[in-house]
Amino acid sequence: MKTKIPTKAWLSRCGVAVLVLFSYVQSSQMSRSQGLDTIQASGRSSSREQLDSSRVLSGGIEARSGKILLRVDALRDDLLRVRESAKGELPEDASWAVPAQVRHQTVEVIPEADADAVGFRTKTLRVRVERGTLRLSVSDLEGNVLQEDETGWPVEFHGNTYRVYKKMPPDEHYFGLGDEVGPLDRRGQSFRLWNTDAFLFQESTDPIYKSIPFFMTMRGGRSAGFFLDNTWSTSFDFGRVEHNIYSFGAQAGPIDYYVFYGPDPKQVIRTYASVTGLPPLPPLWSLGFQQSRFSYETETRVREIAARLRSDRIPADVLYLDIDFQREHRPFTVDPERFPHFDRMLSDLKRDKFHVVVITDLHIAKIPGAGYTPYDSGVAEDHFVKNANGSTYVGTVWPGPSVFPDFTRQKTREWWGKLYTGFVSQGVAGFWNDMNEPSVFLTDNFTMPDNAEHRIDEPGFRSRTATHLEIHNVYGMENSRATYEGLLKLNPDLRPFVLTRATYAGGQRYAATWTGDDTSSWNHLRMTTPMLLNLGISGFGLCGADVGGFIGTPGPELLTRWTELGAFQPIDRNHANKDSGDKEVWVHGPEQEAIRRRYIEERYRLLPYLYTAVEEMSRTGLPVVRPLFLEFPKATKDLHPMDLDVGNEYLFGPDLLVAPPPFPEQPDKYRVRLPPHVWYDYWTGEKIQAPTAEPAAEKDANPGNLLIQPVLETLPVYVREGAILPLQPVVQSTEETPQGALTLRVYPGKDCRGSLYMDDGKSLAYTRGEFLRVEFSCKITPTGLTLHVGEHQGTFHPWWNRIHLEVYGWDSPAAYVSVEGKPNAPAVSIDATKHLLTLEIDDEIHGHDLAIRNSN
Repeated sequence: MKTKIPTKAWLSRCGVAVLVLFSYVQSSQMSRSQGLDTIQASGRSSSREQLDSSRVLSGGIEARSGKILLRVDALRDDLLRVRESAKGELPEDASWAVPAQVRHQTVEVIPEADADAVGFRTKTLRVRVERGTLRLSVSDLEGNVLQEDETGWPVEFHGNTYRVYKKMPPDEHYFGLGDEVGPLDRRGQSFRLWNTDAFLFQESTDPIYKSIPFFMTMRGGRSAGFFLDNTWSTSFDFGRVEHNIYSFGAQAGPIDYYVFYGPDPKQVIRTYASVTGLPPLPPLWSLGFQQSRFSYETETRVREIAARLRSDRIPADVLYLDIDFQREHRPFTVDPERFPHFDRMLSDLKRDKFHVVVITDLHIAKIPGAGYTPYDSGVAEDHFVKNANGSTYVGTVWPGPSVFPDFTRQKTREWWGKLYTGFVSQGVAGFWNDMNEPSVFLTDNFTMPDNAEHRIDEPGFRSRTATHLEIHNVYGMENSRATYEGLLKLNPDLRPFVLTRATYAGGQRYAATWTGDDTSSWNHLRMTTPMLLNLGISGFGLCGADVGGFIGTPGPELLTRWTELGAFQPIDRNHANKDSGDKEVWVHGPEQEAIRRRYIEERYRLLPYLYTAVEEMSRTGLPVVRPLFLEFPKATKDLHPMDLDVGNEYLFGPDLLVAPPPFPEQPDKYRVRLPPHVWYDYWTGEKIQAPTAEPAAEKDANPGNLLIQPVLETLPVYVREGAILPLQPVVQSTEETPQGALTLRVYPGKDCRGSLYMDDGKSLAYTRGEFLRVEFSCKITPTGLTLHVGEHQGTFHPWWNRIHLEVYGWDSPAAYVSVEGKPNAPAVSIDATKHLLTLEIDDEIHGHDLAIRNSN
């Protein structure tokens, strides 16, 4: 949901003209060309001078120049924390994103000093601080510079505002900052991070919903990471103002940032996850198809949608209820006229294997004396944000005048979590925290006043009050945290599902997210991929974009192509605005519905593969959708990441490459450039040899540099050699047990391996060993291939007892099967045209080798 236009009744009740809200919507769209506002200082001033003194610490160094204090700590051999202050001492060491045990860890370092600089080295990195200027540089032990202050551009301090300038090599590229709109590479762009209700956002809109001040660099196949831990309004400029300089700064708050080294980009992602936290393993049902709308306004309409999904055999797991299910848009209520049998409806939908997610916006209607428990209990226990004069802040949102929980207080978060008791007991499966930038109507700044007061009462923080300017960017994250932690307390063995719109670095510990209120346009379909890729890089691997576009009504081809793409994204949710036409799978007739159904069915077939990738994300932070450089960091052209040459190609998990048209509205042929490798067409099994070097333009017919003619019913997807993909029979819901064998698709080649993870999909029993993990590998032999099926790890018992094996690239007309050298005689089928061998065998081969030979 987004800044939806209020109803006439609501406007009448508030006495507000529609024009005011439209003015809000239009004014909130700050163009990136408007610059970095007050954060980018126009004049340059600095008190950095010659080094006065330095002190070697057990895990780093401290340097002083007048009142300037620079401290660099080695938290690990590959991870540095840099802090700097112009006040002679460092500020409070507290963080909403980084746990204390991470901030305070150190490793021993080896001090280094010469006539020009002081510093230290670890087993991986070298830190150097110049004596004359305090200029800081970080390199690896081979001399590759990872980050260095720009010569002659010391840190600027203007009162509480600061700006830091770094040298920007011409061949370095930058990725991250969450879902800020624009190309995948941030080079040449500038951004402000200030959580904003960005209704009708476009490519030039800045800021938007989230503030994730993390980015990673790629240069010559090497990668490093950077995270600025500052919750105030921050900004980043990647060579837009000064061509050879990137810079970052903040309106106030600390200079407190982390630098970490790969050199493999996957290691950068893992380190960032170790610093800010891992996403929890979500319930399996959240990976199914999700249907939503602002709004399904009556119980009857919800039941109609559910029945149509089942009667049309469209696999689906989730139905969303937006604000119109509530009584007068008041959170934690149900409208008894529109939803007269809410409990029974939930029970019936659960019987039909649907999970219901309801919206719970954070603005609490100010209606004293009306028996509205969230307001009454919140006032009684003093849980709401204050004005500067100590009175309760009141802002206008969907319910009308509203008050806002003070989520920086631990007691307030606990109170908020208890508000879910009723919905949880009724069987609501998940919760949607929207409007939590926070968005406030009818104000000049579209949010709380700058001087609204939040009370910080949090372990690890000094108890104090803070203005909204400091808390704004973490407010949404603390909202989702309160929801997540509250749900765990209400049902300690059930995995929560929380969807949030606004967040900060570390918010992945509590919620999934989506890209906000996109538009039903070809341009927004095209923008989806880089937004999701940068979100995944920035910790939010469980993310999605509203399929079909939230605002507006897509035509048949646009909705079909968006449905195809959504099937290969972590969260697959179809959503629509109040004034938009219907966007359900069946609109536009049976021909379009059939294509869309086929892709949703394919997603359900791939659930074992997808769930395995999501489980890996929960352990490592590696996202589900990945830029090509994450898996192929050396596949570069002119020393820059391959992703910059390939349009919107991306990886879905480690092994599937998705190649949508770069301009999907056009019928023109387009080029798909595959990384140097052997590849297989996912749909046909055709084997493709990618070149080891970039072919000339006139050689587009080269099979590794494919020229694709767009066809509506086909989204190009490719499998890299060496992949072993687990698939399942189609089900209509994840609550349905698949009937039949587990399919293993084997694509022989280099480093042939795969894995499968499974558990009950709901509880935390997997943390107690109740899971299944199986590793697979294969080797090409002179007479065929050998497949090794690993032992079952864990105590969870899977639904299958047979394995359906598909081996692609099989060129022999015959095949003979043995297990551990003993002949086995399953029915073998060979399709010579598709070069495909298939067989089915009992799942008693785990822990054994299965050999397939082309001769007896």
